[in-house]
Amino acid sequence: MKFVDEVKITVKAGNGGSGSASFRREKFVAFGGPDGGDGGHGGNIILEGDQGLNTLVDFRHKRRFDAQNGESGKGRQMYGKGGNDLIIKVPTGTEVYDLETDQKLGDITTHQQQLVIAQGGKGGLGNMHFKSSVNRAPKQFTSGEQGELREIKLELKVLADVGLLGFPNAGKSTFVNAISKARPKIAGYPFTTLYPALGVVPVDADTSFVVADIPGIIEGAAEGAGLGIQFLKHLQRTGLLLHLIELPAFEGMSDPVEQFHQLSEELVKFSEHLREKQRWLVFTKADVTTAADAEELAAAYAKAIGWQGKYYLISSINKTGLKELINDIAAHLFSEQDEWLKP
Repeated sequence: MKFVDEVKITVKAGNGGSGSASFRREKFVAFGGPDGGDGGHGGNIILEGDQGLNTLVDFRHKRRFDAQNGESGKGRQMYGKGGNDLIIKVPTGTEVYDLETDQKLGDITTHQQQLVIAQGGKGGLGNMHFKSSVNRAPKQFTSGEQGELREIKLELKVLADVGLLGFPNAGKSTFVNAISKARPKIAGYPFTTLYPALGVVPVDADTSFVVADIPGIIEGAAEGAGLGIQFLKHLQRTGLLLHLIELPAFEGMSDPVEQFHQLSEELVKFSEHLREKQRWLVFTKADVTTAADAEELAAAYAKAIGWQGKYYLISSINKTGLKELINDIAAHLFSEQDEWLKP
C-alpha cells in the first residue's frame, strides 16, 4: 500500500435547520397561537483514531467531507431532526491543523479517540418563542446557523516504541523482518524502504513492543534532502532510537564513523528533542565476516565514534545477538513505559 503521511482536506459541518412560522389550526380553534418548532442542529465533523490504519492514502481519493444538515422545524411545535455527525477514521498518530490559521486543532494518539474539527450549526427558533403580551401572533422565526467550513491538514507521525535510525542499506528492514512479522521490502541496494513500516515484537506471552522501520536518512535530510523531513518526523514519537551501522565486508564501503556523525548532526538540526532522545548503538551484518573479526571491528568503530556506553553486535540473518537486544529493549521500555508519550 502506498504510504501517505500528509494530506489536505476540506470539511463542512452541517447547517442548522430553520425554525418554523406556524399557527395552531384546529376545529373550533380559529385563531390558535404560534406553534412553530425549532430547526435541528447540523451534524459535526469528527475524526476518530483507528489503530488498524497506518496511512492517509484514502484521503488522496476524497478531499471533501460534508456532514448532514439539520431539518427545519414544523408546526405543532415539532422540532426538526438533527443532522447526523460524520465520523472520519484516521490512523493513530495523526496531528490536525487548520490551514487558514495554522492552529493545531488536536492530536489523535489512541484507538477510538475522537476530535470534533468542525461544529455543526445551531437550529433556528420557531415563532412560538416570539409570542409576547403585545404580539400574540408573531410571524418571526430565525434561520439555522451555517456549519463550520474548514481547510484541514492531516499529518501522520508514526507511533512506535522503538525507531530505527541509519543510512540506507544499514540492515533496518532485515532486522525488523527477523524480530517481528512485519515484512518490509529487502534488496541489495539503497532506499528499498520508501515508507515507515511497523512491526510488533513479541517478548513473552504478555509483553510486546512496536518497532518502526524508518526509511534511510541521508546527509542534508534536515534541510529536506531526499525525503528527509518526512522521514525524520516519524522518529519524534518513538521511545528509543536504535542507531544501526553495518559492518563493512569489503573495501570501498562508506566509513561507519563518518556515517554516525553525519546522522547525529541531522538529528540535532531537525530537532533538539530528537537529540536528547535515548539512542543505542547497534552494529549489523556481523555475519559478513568471522565472529572474532566482527567483534574487533565493532570495538574499533565504537572507540572511534567516542561511544561510552554499551553497544550491540547482531546478525539478522543468523539471529545472533537479537535475543539480548530484544530483552534489553523490553526492560528499558517497561521501566519507563510512559516517558515516550511526553511532548
